[in-house]
Amino acid sequence: MTSLLLLLGCLAAVHAPPPEQVRWCVKSEEEYRKCLDLAAAAPTFTCVTKYNTLECIVAIKADEADAITVDGGDIYTAGLSNYDLQPIIAEDYGSSSETCYYAVAVVKKGGGFGIRDLRGKKSCHTGLGKSAGWNIPVGTLVAMDIIEWAGIDDKPVEEAVSSFFQASCVPGAARGSKLCQLCKGDCSRSHAEPYYDYSGAFQCLAENAGDVAFVKHLTVPDAQKPHYELLCKDGTRAPVDGYKTCHLAKVPAHAVISRKDQQLASLIWKSLSDVQNFDLFSSEAYSPAKDLMFKDATQRLVQVPPHTDSFLYLGAEYMSIIRSITKERAPRNSTIRWCAVGHAETQKCAVWSISSVSNTASIECRNASTVERCLQKIMREEADAVSVDGGQVYTAGKCGLVPAMVEQLESVKSTSSADGSSSYYAVAVVKKGSGVTWANLRGKKSCHTGVGRTAGWNVPMGLIYNETRDCNFTKFFSSGCAPGAAADSPLCRACKGSGGAVGNEAKCKPSAEELYYGYAGAFRCLAEDAGDVAFIKHTTVQENSDGSGPDWAQSLRSSDFELICPGQGPVPITHFTSCHLAKVPAHAVVTRPETRARVVATLQVQQTLFGTGGSDSSFRMFQSENGKNLLFKDSTKCLQEVPAGKTYGTFLGEEYMTAMSSLRHCSESVSDLEKSCTFHSCQRI
Repeated sequence: MTSLLLLLGCLAAVHAPPPEQVRWCVKSEEEYRKCLDLAAAAPTFTCVTKYNTLECIVAIKADEADAITVDGGDIYTAGLSNYDLQPIIAEDYGSSSETCYYAVAVVKKGGGFGIRDLRGKKSCHTGLGKSAGWNIPVGTLVAMDIIEWAGIDDKPVEEAVSSFFQASCVPGAARGSKLCQLCKGDCSRSHAEPYYDYSGAFQCLAENAGDVAFVKHLTVPDAQKPHYELLCKDGTRAPVDGYKTCHLAKVPAHAVISRKDQQLASLIWKSLSDVQNFDLFSSEAYSPAKDLMFKDATQRLVQVPPHTDSFLYLGAEYMSIIRSITKERAPRNSTIRWCAVGHAETQKCAVWSISSVSNTASIECRNASTVERCLQKIMREEADAVSVDGGQVYTAGKCGLVPAMVEQLESVKSTSSADGSSSYYAVAVVKKGSGVTWANLRGKKSCHTGVGRTAGWNVPMGLIYNETRDCNFTKFFSSGCAPGAAADSPLCRACKGSGGAVGNEAKCKPSAEELYYGYAGAFRCLAEDAGDVAFIKHTTVQENSDGSGPDWAQSLRSSDFELICPGQGPVPITHFTSCHLAKVPAHAVVTRPETRARVVATLQVQQTLFGTGGSDSSFRMFQSENGKNLLFKDSTKCLQEVPAGKTYGTFLGEEYMTAMSSLRHCSESVSDLEKSCTFHSCQRI
């Protein structure tokens, strides 16, 4: 009976009708009044009252409410695993900042003190854990060593702030503490505290309760601007309108958060878009309250890219600030967590980890289903490093990661650090005598290493786009295998999957579980007549023919294949220096900026032990037994350090960056991860 009830419950969940109303969570009587007026103008909305933001977050998680607009600090809290909410709609503040805003320190004009003179002053904050009022200023002052704090093991950061300022109003802090001393009401993170939020923190300063207010750049009313100034990080002051050059940080805008339910997100967006005869972005009718439901400075709302969680929305810079004031997970100096993609890589990584355990520099393994999920784990500090191709270096760079080491394909260049990076040629391979040329490629079947990969996608599709100016590549190729493409795309039709007799979940997936994935996979796609052309690198044919390579390649002869390229007829595969699509950078190990030095040091020890000619034969980093190119390319001779400070753009080079920019005209060639990482103007690099 219990099993039957569980089954019926599951079926009910699967067939649950789509939501019909949006239950908006409000935190004050004034917000409730505005929400009721909205509901009268747009009956899709109903109103749920809670005491504060956290209660609203809990209510949305429990399906007692559906949405609320919150700032970055609360977006972070809402995205934690115990709540698992996500941002779905961002506020846009117009040309001054778009979907970002500036966190600033406002003071009265003529005070004479700078940011390094704040010790002993009185401070006004929007609320504990809020972006402009707490996370950004406290994180900045700690990072600049203005507030001395050794970390959570020493004392709570609130105690360090309390010791630094003479007195404060930090709504949400412990009542009775110095952080509540300046507050006018109950020091709650609600409108029951007059000094809460942006307008409240500014009122705290205006009424001389405090000497500095930490708010956003749009807070000071126009009529009041001549009487106030901003504190700049260089110690100077600037006019209130000088926020673009004088601010603490530029951070993502407030956003509507909800449960991870696409139907609900669509309803919320449609409902807000359809509102008429009601100004969502005005609180004038409820004066003196401000910023009710949405910030009054909002110009419009913008949909957040699908699958953007709170971490991706906030971005790497904001998350590093969060970590600076929470001191999360101090890294171990000699261990790095390597991210493996798929089952075969996970198996190889496990052997590596076991082999490294007795050494001072060791490896722990994490795994993910795709490279992009590995990048997300690294961004979240759930992993530290992964080796990826140039296209994925580009995406990683857009998400704030950096190249630390590059796979070197020539032993002569295997030095500790150099400005010259290893490279390879992206080529197009066809069967000899097939009659396929670059000029007659249209309508043929294509084999790709994976969508977003360098040799297999970015280079050839960039060239094709430049010729056709058409992003619909399914009009160019009749079918093919491009792992990572939409499952119903013709470019998934030729994919093989895992080759198993039962199920086909791996078909067209961008991992080694898809037999036509990667360099060897794309070549196999051509060799087995699933495609007419394979876009791979110049060494792939030799690595999988003439007796080299896995079982499926044992009968292949390299002389049975040719290269094609624009402006030339087919040539032997050995002529790659004169017939190629592009010369591109080798694969690179990417990591977070703050872990770069640790990753480099650990990998240098590892390759001394397990690299080509390493001293420990129990494991080989650059050999793959149960597949090809697992963790690293099998053709790698060693890993070479990418000089500190070298950006992903400099690493990839101008030619490749130009090709990537060209392909960015095609939105389907931009991954969901990259779209999320570049959604905000403050995230763009």
